[in-house]
Amino acid sequence: MRDDLRDRLLQFPRAPGVYLMKSTDGEIFYIGKAKDLRARVKSYLNGVDTRAFVALLDTLLDDVEIVLTNNEKEALLLEDQLVKRHQPRFNVKLVDDKRFLRLRLDPRETYPRLRVVRRFSRDGARYFGPYHSAHAIRETLRIVNRHFGLRTCSDRVMRSRHKPCLQHQIKRCPAPCVFDLSNGSYGDTVLDVVAFLEGRQSQLIDTLEAKMRRLAADLLFEQAAKVRDQIKAVRRSLERQGLVSPQAINRDVIGIHREGSELEIHVMRTRDGKPVDAHRYALTQMEAPTSELLTDFAMQYYGDIAEIPTEILFSTDIHWHDVLAQVLSEKAGRKVRVAIPQRGEKRTMAVLAARNAEQTFASSRRRAIAAQGAVLRLQRRLHLRQAPEILECFDISHLGGTDIVASAVRFEQGEPRKDGYRYYKVRSLEGQDDFAAMYEILSRRARRGLEEGDLPHLIVIDGGKGQLNAARAALEDHGIDDVDLIGLAKARPLGPKSTIAQQEYSAERVFVLGQKNPVVLRQDSAELFLLTRARDEAHRFAVGFQRKARGKRMSHSELDDISGVGPKKRAALLRTFGSVAKIRQTALAEVAAVVGEKTARAIWDGLVDGDKLD
Repeated sequence: MRDDLRDRLLQFPRAPGVYLMKSTDGEIFYIGKAKDLRARVKSYLNGVDTRAFVALLDTLLDDVEIVLTNNEKEALLLEDQLVKRHQPRFNVKLVDDKRFLRLRLDPRETYPRLRVVRRFSRDGARYFGPYHSAHAIRETLRIVNRHFGLRTCSDRVMRSRHKPCLQHQIKRCPAPCVFDLSNGSYGDTVLDVVAFLEGRQSQLIDTLEAKMRRLAADLLFEQAAKVRDQIKAVRRSLERQGLVSPQAINRDVIGIHREGSELEIHVMRTRDGKPVDAHRYALTQMEAPTSELLTDFAMQYYGDIAEIPTEILFSTDIHWHDVLAQVLSEKAGRKVRVAIPQRGEKRTMAVLAARNAEQTFASSRRRAIAAQGAVLRLQRRLHLRQAPEILECFDISHLGGTDIVASAVRFEQGEPRKDGYRYYKVRSLEGQDDFAAMYEILSRRARRGLEEGDLPHLIVIDGGKGQLNAARAALEDHGIDDVDLIGLAKARPLGPKSTIAQQEYSAERVFVLGQKNPVVLRQDSAELFLLTRARDEAHRFAVGFQRKARGKRMSHSELDDISGVGPKKRAALLRTFGSVAKIRQTALAEVAAVVGEKTARAIWDGLVDGDKLD
């Protein structure tokens, strides 16, 4: 480290604030907070801080920028904002895992409905979850749809419907598309659904019981019976969850297990004393102290959820817990208690969360070891030149020769690497030719791999000898001869066609370059499972993209070809006038009232004048 930089660091004020470490090219590679800035940066110089990246500071660090704050709370908030903005490589990155699903409900709609989404947005809507599995969210939706009766149709369908659908006939929807529900009954149902999704079942049951008695007193027995069924459904939900704590409060218990730079964090969520769900997060290459990591985790985790519990318990010490409690209390608008219990029932719950984190960590480690074993066995069984630690699988998808697309999925150490997935649109073909399509896609992948120095150890082609030879030609034409290449052919029906239960199939076959006959791997082996998993993932990815491309082509409108008309304006025009034909018959002033005079003139020139010229 330069002497002038060292001297400047030692002159930092003894005050709370945030420091930003910058490299020679101006990159911010670490952001930290401190109660005493001078003491904190001094720990980097005297060897007290033993994190791996600290040893690299002599070559990495070029400058340190500080921002003073009035107190520790402001430092915590500022650090959280700066980390989210700059995403430094040595800070915690709590990425929202796409595996987690959420339910979205927008109370600003006239008749709100639940939507399943994967992303949380600050758009004024209410978000519930995340749910760790599709089964959990389906079960929740089943209860809501069956016993509460919110609409399930899209806004477009609701606006165009003129008579009730089947959901109304089976008493699962009040049909706001047809009937007038301005008496507030639908809004009351929305509030009940919100209470159910937030885990306030006890409060909800009291509300529903009062409503049931009121309806029965008014001799509205059929409606009272429906409310009774709602109460039963909520109670069954409580029975399945079981009791965690006799205290009916909202609480999160955060457990952690750490081995070196790898951590597993387990968040157990209880509402009204009942377990709701659990969230799990794996963090890798984390060199900061555990206490500091937990503070950063909590700031990011609770910064992205609408409902903050009354109490948050940690299984291990967290130095900034008092400041964290102040920040979360201000965000929640009420007191939030942050504690590290040392004894009693709460300590038992914290230990349980830590045990869950340890179990998840061990399971992930076992899966990683098993996947690495499958990689090595695949190398031995197919006589590959190198272990396929990086594997990419390619698949072609089309419908009758139209909308031809391809996909590439990437596996590293036997596990999917989602950020390495790629879509391709086949550009050189008009009709169906799987071999030519495979040649084009592998040629494009080869060019990018040579430019970026990022070629896999093994390429797997979904297909037989024809697709394999096309892929080989693409690699040879680009001078690539150090990447292993195989084809995986699906099982074929054997004998005459029969019923699904009686039909016999051949084994999955692996075609290897230079070998006349395919290799048949043992059907229950880990190496075959790795190949079929990659092939099925590539197929799923390609089919999804092909459907999207086909849907986009089929929904293409003449309005899309007019400059200045984007998706929002197109939707506004079709919502107002109904069709392109009606727009052609509409006066320019009426169109201008929807999209503005300039865009209306472009539409007039594109649709109306163009037709007159024809």
